[in-house]
Amino acid sequence: MLSNLWINSRKNNWNRLDALVHQVEASGVRSLPPADLRDLGLLYRQAAADLSAVRSDRSSRTLEQYLNRLVGRAHNYVYSGQRISFVTLWRFMAYSYPRLLRRLSGYVLAATALFLLAGLLGALITAIHPDFAALMLGPQMMNKIEHHQMWTEGVLSIKPQAASGIMTNNITVCFLTFAGGIFAGLGTLYLLFSNGLQIATVLTCCAQHHMLLSLVSFMTAHGALELPSIMFAGAAGLRLGAGILFPGMLRRRAALALAGLEAVQLVAGTIPLLIIAGTLEAFLSPTHAPIALKFSVGAVLFTGLILWLTEGGRKSAATDN
Repeated sequence: MLSNLWINSRKNNWNRLDALVHQVEASGVRSLPPADLRDLGLLYRQAAADLSAVRSDRSSRTLEQYLNRLVGRAHNYVYSGQRISFVTLWRFMAYSYPRLLRRLSGYVLAATALFLLAGLLGALITAIHPDFAALMLGPQMMNKIEHHQMWTEGVLSIKPQAASGIMTNNITVCFLTFAGGIFAGLGTLYLLFSNGLQIATVLTCCAQHHMLLSLVSFMTAHGALELPSIMFAGAAGLRLGAGILFPGMLRRRAALALAGLEAVQLVAGTIPLLIIAGTLEAFLSPTHAPIALKFSVGAVLFTGLILWLTEGGRKSAATDN
C-alpha cells in the first residue's frame, strides 16, 4: 500500500505539472520559457513512473484515475512534435492501441450491450409482426427477399469500385458513430441502437424466407472486422460523451480534451480493420466461393483480432514498467 508520505512527497510535482499543462492548454506550448519546457518533460516522465507505482496498489484507484488523466493531458504536448512514420504507426497499432482498448473496455462492453439489446428487440418485433421488416427495409429490399434474391450480387460486376465505396461507407458510419458522442453521447447511442435494430431485422426477415444461411455466409468474412469496428467507434463516442458529462477532478475543458484524444485514437485504429473488411466485402463475401471458406476466413480474422486486442502491448508495457 502506498504511504501518505510517498504521496505527499510527489504532490508538488503533480501540481506543478498540472499548472504547466493548464498553461499550455490555454496559451500553447510556445508560451512556456525553455526552463518550463524542460520541466514539462521531466515532470511528465516522473508522473508516468508514479502512475506505474500507483497502478500496483488496488486501494489507490482514485489517485490512479487522477494521474492517468494528468499523464494523458501532458503526453499530448510532450510528444506533439513527434513525426508520424511507418514505425510510429506500427507501434501504435501493435502496442498502444490494444492497451488503450483494454483500458476503455468498459465503453466497448457498453456499446456492444446496447447493439445486442437493439438486435434482440428487432428480432422479436420482426418475428411477432412481420410487417415491421417492410417498414425498416423498404419495398425494394423486401421484394428481393420475397423472391429469394441476394441484393449483394450486384457487387460482383464492379468489384474495384465497390471496394472503394464500401470502405468509404464503413469509415463514414464509424466516424458518425464516434462523432455522435459530442452530443453528450446521445448521437452514439442512437446510431448503435438503430444499426443493431436494422441488422437484426434483416437477419430475422431472411430467416423467415429461408435465406439466413446465404446472408450469414455473406456477412461472416468481412463482418468479423466490420462489426467490432462499429463497437469500437461506439466506445469512442461514449468516451467522448463521458468526458463531457463526468469531468471528475478535471476542469470540463481538460476532461473533454483528454476524452477527445482517447476517442480519436480509438476510432483511428478501426481504419485498417475497415480497409480489410471493405476489400473482403467486395472480393470475397458476395462471390460464389464455398461457404466453408467464408466461415473459415471470418473465424481466422476474429480469432486474430481477439488475440491482438487481449495480448498486444503486454510485453511492451511490462518492459516499460
